[in-house]
Amino acid sequence: MKKSLISLIALLTISCNSAKKEEPLNPGKDTTKPNIVIIYLDDLGYGDLSSYDATEINTPNIDALADGGLKFTNAYASSATCTPSRYALLTGVYPWRNRNAKILPGTAPLLIDTLQITLPKFLKKEGYETAVIGKWHLGLGTGVINWNEHISPGPNEVGFDESYILAATQDRVPTVYIENGQVANLDKNDPLEVNYFKNFDGEPTALTNPEMLTMTWHHGHNNSIVNGIPRIGFMKGGKSAIWSDIDMADNFLLRAQNYVKSHKEKPFFLYYAMQEPHVPRTPHPRFKGKSGMGPRGDAILEADWCIGEFVKTLKTEGLLENTLIIFSSDNGPVLNDGYYDDAVEKLGDHDPAGGLRGGKYSIFEAGTRVPFITYWKNKIEPGVSDAIICQMDILASIASLWKKEVKNTDSKPLLEVLLGDSKKGRDHLILEATGKTALRRGDWIYIPAYEGKNFREEVGIEVGNLPFEQLYNISKDTGQKENVAEEYPDKVLEMKAIFEKLRGKDYEKGVKEVVFQ
Repeated sequence: MKKSLISLIALLTISCNSAKKEEPLNPGKDTTKPNIVIIYLDDLGYGDLSSYDATEINTPNIDALADGGLKFTNAYASSATCTPSRYALLTGVYPWRNRNAKILPGTAPLLIDTLQITLPKFLKKEGYETAVIGKWHLGLGTGVINWNEHISPGPNEVGFDESYILAATQDRVPTVYIENGQVANLDKNDPLEVNYFKNFDGEPTALTNPEMLTMTWHHGHNNSIVNGIPRIGFMKGGKSAIWSDIDMADNFLLRAQNYVKSHKEKPFFLYYAMQEPHVPRTPHPRFKGKSGMGPRGDAILEADWCIGEFVKTLKTEGLLENTLIIFSSDNGPVLNDGYYDDAVEKLGDHDPAGGLRGGKYSIFEAGTRVPFITYWKNKIEPGVSDAIICQMDILASIASLWKKEVKNTDSKPLLEVLLGDSKKGRDHLILEATGKTALRRGDWIYIPAYEGKNFREEVGIEVGNLPFEQLYNISKDTGQKENVAEEYPDKVLEMKAIFEKLRGKDYEKGVKEVVFQ
């Protein structure tokens, strides 16, 4: 029988002496406040893990979390693209409420209002130390950035005590790490300059100097060349600060390991935002060819290894029994996302979408339904949950640990669902993809009629722009192959009424502003 929430909280108050001898809790550690770690992958699909029935790839370390924790089958990112999902994860707010919550360039201003409640802000008030390590992609500064001076506001101004990030994505400039608002390893005698509108005089690009490329661009990635890889945007200088692409995963892992080692005496929240398997896919040479599916598959194997090493560190430091781990991805999968890297050619029988329709950028299920695992040794009983839950629910759910509420958010308090004590998840959820929104309620999904092309040719994904309403019973038709809108007109009217009440009747005219109180 599942532990009740009351018994769970009681367990947390047991003294360190009752922990198993082989993995003792740290003396002096406040066990009523578990460490919280969010491991967030980038463009990982619902079918990309062996624990989610993939047969052509083996991810033993992520599988260990699933086997020892709770695997969710109806969990969602809020959006089918990265920036909006990350915004919702940290703020608990639907991204469509903020008109700027879209895929951001590397020079975009900070998307999160510094007065807004965030997950790290809430946890700081509860006595936690907080850090983000990895991909940020939520904007920095005010839109006019001097990369050679302190950059603010950023992660440190929205609740993170420590931050070590890449500003946007690894296919966008600037290709440097930023530590607590300062470009790491920057030589002020070689200033860094970034521009997303025009190139700097004399600087090579993928168009002018293709002979310099070690990776070929397919679409949209033909500006500045860094480490032989063409990027989005133009950059000049800052050579001492430029990252090594093949060492990025190792670098973030080492930072994450060192963080938990140096913060084990107090409760901490770590947002470990891994960059894999986003493009450009540059796994370390020791993983090259290991998957048989090209760099994308190899990057997934590398990410799995990193997660295994990170969990080993938690165990070695005596932290595993007092750490809640939440694993997920920011959106669904994409194969060709700007480079020729054999992701399509070497896919074989692997299905990154796991039988779902669409993928990254799509309003169909594969755009937003993602792997989602909660692991807390000896606190969460192993199992599978089909409860509907969204990443933006983490904020209110964590607040429930101390019977507190968060206001002015869309986050739902589903702590018992996260811990496996309840399977009653969300009644409804608005899903979003590149400006389109849809409704999931129970077993039904309603997608309004949208104009525009349904197929995004450059990435090979069906995005859901169809000139008629769509209705799917997802329990009977997981792959959304049969639109039953004509068969169930009353259900269409019911779902549309709920959708418009939640989303507003002007849903096609743009998004609403977030109101902070």
